[in-house]
Formats: sequence, C-alpha cells, structure tokens
Amino acid sequence: MMIVLSKKVKIKISQEHLFMISALFVNGGNYLYNLLLGRILGPEMFADAAIMITFLLVLSFIAMTFQLVTAKFSIVFEGAAFDSFISKVFKGACIVGIILGILIVVFSSELQSFFKTKTSNMFVIFGIGVPFYFMMSINRGVFQGKKLFNSLAITYQIEMISRLLITLGLLYVLNIESSVIIAIGILCSFIFGLFPYKLKKISLSNIIALDDSQKKLVRNFFVITAFYELTQIIINNSDILLVKHYFEAYEAGLYASLALIGRVVYFIAWMFVMMLLPTVVQLKKEGKPTHAVLLKYVGYISIISAVIIFACFLFPRSIIQLLFGSDYLSVTPLLWKYALATGVFALSNIFAYYYLSLEKYIPVVLSGLFGMLQIVLVVLFHKTLEQVVHVQIIAMLLLLVVQLFFFLLENKKGIINKQNI
Repeated sequence: MMIVLSKKVKIKISQEHLFMISALFVNGGNYLYNLLLGRILGPEMFADAAIMITFLLVLSFIAMTFQLVTAKFSIVFEGAAFDSFISKVFKGACIVGIILGILIVVFSSELQSFFKTKTSNMFVIFGIGVPFYFMMSINRGVFQGKKLFNSLAITYQIEMISRLLITLGLLYVLNIESSVIIAIGILCSFIFGLFPYKLKKISLSNIIALDDSQKKLVRNFFVITAFYELTQIIINNSDILLVKHYFEAYEAGLYASLALIGRVVYFIAWMFVMMLLPTVVQLKKEGKPTHAVLLKYVGYISIISAVIIFACFLFPRSIIQLLFGSDYLSVTPLLWKYALATGVFALSNIFAYYYLSLEKYIPVVLSGLFGMLQIVLVVLFHKTLEQVVHVQIIAMLLLLVVQLFFFLLENKKGIINKQNI
C-alpha cells in the first residue's frame, strides 16, 4: 500500500514543485545562517559580517548574468551549437571570475578603509573564491535551462549547508576575527556548490565558432542581462553598503538586521523568478501566449508581500525580539516600512524579468534608472536610518508605477495587433 502511495506522490510532485520546496529550504537555511550570526556577534561585529554577506549577494548577481545566459541558450541551442556555446561561456566566466577575484585581493586594503572593517583579510579570502562561484553558475545555468531542477536544487542545498556548518563550526573552534571566519566559510561553500557537476564536454582550446547570427543573439542577451543584474546589485545592496560607509558600526549592524528581515519577501520571490525564464522562453519558442504565466507569478508575490508587510506592521517588536534579540529593538518602527520597499521591488522585478525573457529590454533599463535614483537619494538623504528607508520606498513605488504603465501599453498593443490580423 505504501509503495503505491509513494508512486502516486512521485507522479504528482514535479521537478518544479520539488525545486520550490528546495528553494524554501535553502532560503530558510541562508536566513538561519544570517540570524545566528546576528545573535552570536551582536550589532557591531554583525556590521562587518553583513559586508561579507552583501559581497556574496553582489557576486551572486554578477554571476547570475552567466547563469541566465547559459539557461536561455541551453534551450535555444542543440547539438554542436550547444557544445560550442557552453565551452565559450564557461571560458568567459572563468576569465571574468579570475580578473574580479584578483581585483578584490589587490584592492582589499582600500575596501577595508571605505567600509570601515577591522581587517582586509576577509576580502583577500573572498577574492580567492570568486572564480569558483562563476564556474558554479555555468553549471547551474545548464541545470536551469534543461529544467533539471533536482540537480539544480542539490547544488544550492550543498552550498547553503556547507557554508552554515563550516562557519558555525569555525566560530566555535577558532579565536580569530569573525569576518575572516565568515569569508573562509563562504570560500568553502563555493567549492562544495560545484557538485553535482554537469559540464563534462567543456573544451577550452578547440572551440567551434558560432555563426554570426548566433553570436549576435548571445551577445545582445548577455549585455542586457548584465545590465539587468547590475540594477539588481544597485537596488538590493547599495543601501547596506552606503549605510556601512555613512553610519557607525552599531547603527550599520542594526540596519543590516532590518534589511535581512525586510527582504524575506525578495528571497521567497526568487524561487518563482528562477522558474519564470525557462517557462517563458519555452512558451515563446512554441508560439504560445505568456501573459498568464506573468499574472500567476505577480499574484503569488502580491499575496506573499501583503502578508509579510502586515505581519511586520502588527508584530514588529515580537519579530525582531524572536529573530535577533533585544539588542536590535531600536529599529522596530522601521520594519514594516522596509518590508514595504522590498515587497514593491519584488513585484517590479517580476515584470523586468518577464520582459527580459521575451527580449524586451525597456523594463530592464527602467530598473537601472530607478536603481541609480535610489543611490542618489540615499547619498543626499542619510541623516537617519528612517530617512534612508523612506527614500527607498519612494524610489521603488515610482519604479512599480512605470513598470505597470509599460505592461499596460504592451498589452494594449497586443490587443490592437490581434484585432488588425
């Protein structure tokens, strides 16, 4: 009887659903990692830890350019064209990773000075790990494009679990700077995250050239995706980096805890976004409509955002006390406001990602412009943490309005074109 039931469950649970469950587990693990660091280290030392975590997020967005390009063209290209493409993109990712890693190591002292951290060694160790992350992203891109969500889930799980266990273990065993230990944990997780490894037909020397039309297709998508990921870096991480620069360590640590709690909606939205691109690209390839997919995900994110914002509004003290402890209670009034800014951005991001999948790039450019606006506003208005949060709400609400306006215009054009046909 149990065997029959298990077979039925296996039939009903698709790889996509399993990946969503895995994404919740991974995000929960990453969240636990951050919460434990906040509780163990306290606001001042957590400020330095938050810089390492923010650098990790920045790196993930940069490497995501290669992952998304790999995912898209794993669907578009087949046979020899795919083998050639994957070899070229892997080689490019390795080169970018090595250059970026060297730059971080070389300028580690300058980074320490700008972000007011206690040591530059954290940046040196992090820089060593950067090339491994880019290799990992190409591997994940193949899994994502081929819809091998089980393997994709495993790589994220291994990365998260290894980082959590290694970091906490070293914090318990070693009596050295906590930020250095966090950097070591991150480096090790990059290496563990390479498994399972799919890229077995990589050739770095004898690469067959793609034809001109294929090169143009890849180049255009790569450029706009890189720009899109740059907007994600700016909007998601510029506030924490600027707060660390403008404020003292204690206030920066408080803000980092606020950002971590408020961004839970973005972390949840990520699992939907990961499945949006291959779904939309495949539907477009088959000549099928894609609006229904967009609206479904917008509905999911809207409901999740509303629930989290109301929870932060009704129970801010309880949430902060439970997650970080009494040392962080002074930012209680700002919790729902930060969650609002993040929820609005998550909705805007769905539209940008959807049109990126369709090779329509105006929403991506809009995200970039409003990301720059956010930086300008924080640079101009940062007398208090409250002011920093308020200017982000303004920037993200404006971004959502223009994204909705673009969507309505595109939808109207589509209706008119159908009528003319």
